[in-house]
Amino acid sequence: MMNYKNTLNLPYTSFPMRANLAICEPDILTRWYKNNLYEAIRLKKNKKKLFLLHDGPPYVNGNIHLGHAVNKVLKDIILKYKGFMGYNAPYIPGWDCHGLPIELQVERLIGQPGINIDPNEFRNICRNYVLDQIEIQKKDFMRLGVLGDWDRSYLTMDFKTEANIIRTLSKVISCGYFYKGIKPIHWCFQCRSVLAESEVEYNNYLSSAIDVTFSAVDSVRVSEIFNINLYKHTIELVIWTTTPWTLPANQAISVHPDYSYQLILINDNRYIIIAANLVDIVMERIQCLSWKILGETLGNSLESLKFHHPFMSFDVPIVLSYHVTLDAGTGAVHIAPNHGIDDYIIAQKYNLKKIDNIINDTGYYISDIHPMLNGVHIFQSNNIIINLLNQLGALLHVNYDYKHSYPYCWRHEVPVIFKTTSQWFLSIDKYNLRDQLLHVIHKVRWIPERSKSSIETMIINRPDWCLSRQRVWGVPIPLFIHKQTNILHPRTFELMEIVAQRVEQYGIQAWWDLKVEDILEKEVDQYEKVLDTLDVWFDSGSTCDSVIPERFKYHKHLPDLYLEGSDQYRGWFMSSLIISTIIKGKAPYREVLSHGFTVDAQGRKMSKSLGNVISPQEIIKNFGADILRLWIASSDYSKDMTISDDILKHTADIYRRIRNTARFCLANISDFNPEKECVHPENMIAIDCWAVNCALSVQLGVISDYKKYNFHNVIRRVMQFCSVEMGSFYLDIIKDRQYTTKKNSTARRSCQTALYHIIESMVRWIAPILSFTADEIWKYIPGNRSEYVFTEEWYDGLFSINSTQVMSNNHWNTFLNVRNEVNKTVEQARLNGIIRGSLDASVVLYAIPELASKLRILDNELSFGLITSSAIVLDYDDKFNRTTYKPEGIPGLQIFLEKAKGKKCLRCWHYRLDVDQNKHYSNICARCVSNIAGPGENRRFF
Repeated sequence: MMNYKNTLNLPYTSFPMRANLAICEPDILTRWYKNNLYEAIRLKKNKKKLFLLHDGPPYVNGNIHLGHAVNKVLKDIILKYKGFMGYNAPYIPGWDCHGLPIELQVERLIGQPGINIDPNEFRNICRNYVLDQIEIQKKDFMRLGVLGDWDRSYLTMDFKTEANIIRTLSKVISCGYFYKGIKPIHWCFQCRSVLAESEVEYNNYLSSAIDVTFSAVDSVRVSEIFNINLYKHTIELVIWTTTPWTLPANQAISVHPDYSYQLILINDNRYIIIAANLVDIVMERIQCLSWKILGETLGNSLESLKFHHPFMSFDVPIVLSYHVTLDAGTGAVHIAPNHGIDDYIIAQKYNLKKIDNIINDTGYYISDIHPMLNGVHIFQSNNIIINLLNQLGALLHVNYDYKHSYPYCWRHEVPVIFKTTSQWFLSIDKYNLRDQLLHVIHKVRWIPERSKSSIETMIINRPDWCLSRQRVWGVPIPLFIHKQTNILHPRTFELMEIVAQRVEQYGIQAWWDLKVEDILEKEVDQYEKVLDTLDVWFDSGSTCDSVIPERFKYHKHLPDLYLEGSDQYRGWFMSSLIISTIIKGKAPYREVLSHGFTVDAQGRKMSKSLGNVISPQEIIKNFGADILRLWIASSDYSKDMTISDDILKHTADIYRRIRNTARFCLANISDFNPEKECVHPENMIAIDCWAVNCALSVQLGVISDYKKYNFHNVIRRVMQFCSVEMGSFYLDIIKDRQYTTKKNSTARRSCQTALYHIIESMVRWIAPILSFTADEIWKYIPGNRSEYVFTEEWYDGLFSINSTQVMSNNHWNTFLNVRNEVNKTVEQARLNGIIRGSLDASVVLYAIPELASKLRILDNELSFGLITSSAIVLDYDDKFNRTTYKPEGIPGLQIFLEKAKGKKCLRCWHYRLDVDQNKHYSNICARCVSNIAGPGENRRFF
């Protein structure tokens, strides 16, 4: 007997594209970098239109986490897709190298500068530590498949960049926005430095909320205001605070000028003043069962009255302020100018006497504040102060567990305070800068769109930017100020350029090594160096001026896109916007795209304490980088992105479907030469034209979604194409033709042509996302091609179904609907034991005229489309007495199914009446005999 298996055109069962990403990807990476893929792309795209995504530099501090992976992969997807769009889209990675996080890590290793080690040596160790961390992170980023100019990345500690940061600062100063001020700024005791507003986050916090009384200095005057005779009695004003530790710094009590305040007798023996609208609430809080209203007045009549501090030896005045609210408290607010912005503003308005800081940089009260507070940390002082107030009879009520929002250090996640210090600031209101910023943001495309209102609100509410820090590892503020007047040197800009040139040659250490006499000569006794460093947000925020023009030669090209996490609206997006608006009068970007954070299946942020951290390294080890990239692309990054083992397994299933579709295509075109064997669309089988038309429709949608940065829609479209149009229909139908028709027949070559067009398109669709897999697919696509898919653009060989085709899209949609219903009938018959598979079935479709005419176009090939051994179309008959299936979704259709007649062909597996009719070929049908030894069959549709 003849071995019919050898006559089939079966796909290669040993086809090499097998998923083992964790092992295969490193080999692919090695090839990429050995052959300098990034430079090859740049060379190919050199004359194309530029698309510039400016990388927001991450801090160099340890292995990357999942948030880093999300950020870098999203950038990589965009840049690769832009390449397919015909752009030159370079990627120059950056790193933020100065600042507190690095300093703290080095301190843990070697101790504090100036105490355990010389500051100069400390800076040198910081630089080496940063270089080590960069190598760690660079390796992690490259393993993700992110292509970039890794050998020439930009670092904010590059000498040239440090010098240019100083030059950018000089421009800001020359524009008049820079000033020195003494005001309360967020202070972190662990940082031992001020924090910018962008470095502060708000969390729930438990405080001790207390009602405290201040007794009137002049009871006679108070009695007259309330029109009552209480000359011989003590009258008290009640304040409410959640920061008892600030009471030693009290300088005034603020009331609202337009609120009504009442004088109340409580418990028949005490006279207190509180806001009228809060009387019932306060009485309930202090558990007063008996009270009587004696008089009422507006807040403005209380102005300038003086009250004794409850435990300090001074009196404080009543001042007026509109920031007083009736949301909580008593309607009277104690004012500590050193520890609150509103308090500071009020103190400036009323010219309150200057009070020195009562606490040191680490949070302890300084000496001689109060005998009970000397050497006590403020966060341990509340109970001491509460007990003291209670002993003095000035405590009306205390709630030890008052929950409210409180500022925390962004990095250390510890409570911070407001502390008055002398710092350098950038004014947000001078020269209408705030209005300029609000105007500029409307010329930027914000993604998601709702983020525009977020940054608008931040601009409206943000205070002046504190630019100075008291750190060792950072770009200096290289100024000389007069020792007596604190005025900047008249040649400031000239001197800053001299310093910048030295920093450009020797790094920031040049400033610390510089002696005043080296640069000022005769003025050495009049001026002193500023020893503060710049806020690191100025380092990164100035890169649009300090890095891009100098390093990348794109000085005439505004960066097209900034892409970072949503926390950067108050960070890098904001600092860059402010600096660029001051220097250039416009935003530093055309588009801003932000993404959310990674959370677990319960919606909780990744936290070591919760034990729910999933590292990118772990995912890559278990699944491969392409699975991680696919999860990122599949997620709606505009929100927080949920990840878990189950989600990753589901992502792996999606990947498997896409990969298997590619493998099927490649396996079936392994003997195909597209330069010689492609079939012209006019000569192709109808279903093949339909498949190419489907691919064209998908490609148009994929490109549209890429343009909108809707990567999850890209994956949805590709998955739909692989699972439905291909997996559930086209690939299933063409198996018969691929495996049974003559090798070089038009029927088979038509199918291969379609598969070739599809894989050429599909490999490009997935390349920005599944980069490793696309690279592997690219190697096995037949035909002449460049070495890498990433140097290409979208495939232009697809075509649509034209008007000359017998089957229009509408006809195909009708057939697909009918086929779905036939599949249901086949499955039910299989479950009932009538047949074992669809080729065991014979189907009769009873259809109304309109439907029947569409189905009869397929003629004898209808059975190949339904994958049954036979199928015919008959006229619909309501009175037909056979048992049929009537689909609800297709009126006018009845489906009758029975076991196919005839004998099963061992070659094509169809049941035919013509099996064994040729004496030379036993157990096969006439069609197969023709395909083996005859002219072969002709196909129109399937």
